Amino acid sequence: MKILHMILMLSLVACSSTKKEAELEERENEDIARDYTVIDASGKTRPGWIEDPILWSKEYGKDTEKYRFFSYETEPKVGRKVACDLAKSNVRADIASEISTFIDKQLGTSIEGISSVDENNPDVQGLKEYTESTLVEKTKTLIHGASVIKTYWEKRRYLQKLGAKKDYMAYTCAVYIRMSSDTLAKAVDNAARAVIERASKTTVKDNVKNALENASKDFLKASAGEI
Repeated sequence: MKILHMILMLSLVACSSTKKEAELEERENEDIARDYTVIDASGKTRPGWIEDPILWSKEYGKDTEKYRFFSYETEPKVGRKVACDLAKSNVRADIASEISTFIDKQLGTSIEGISSVDENNPDVQGLKEYTESTLVEKTKTLIHGASVIKTYWEKRRYLQKLGAKKDYMAYTCAVYIRMSSDTLAKAVDNAARAVIERASKTTVKDNVKNALENASKDFLKASAGEI
């Protein structure tokens, strides 16, 4: 009976702990100093997917094999519609930026030795400039099927006494985005191919090809929180 009692107690503690963790995840961090107060919002709590869409998606049973999940939140805007329209329209640009940043990091590792020996190597500098600017715009055209499945907005009152530059009212809007893993992989492969092609006539072509050989697999792992 004592053993049964202990098992029941442990089960209750586990359930209670899980519930508390879920509640904490959906709640504003109360110990962070903010320069505003939220006076209205589309929900009672700030969703956990805004800060960590990967972890939130896993914990809430989303199909993280078939899809990848992202989130994007705007800076303060004058109106709710303006903020939410902007959040939705920036979906492709935000995913493209993540892909470009990932590829840039992969390249950074592969050409680190070359760059440290010759910081003015035109091939290295040219590829860096390409991945940091042109590649983002190019990748935007490759993003298809990214859909907004959740939206959350806040109406905030920014106050000087809390640290804001001035007193004013503004809205922010966040979106939770889902995109097919297969479609995302194709976009990454096409972006990587563009960089490899760009490097095909340079002194670092072999480094670039090796670095981006498994770009889509590595990106999908990263976007699933596996690396």
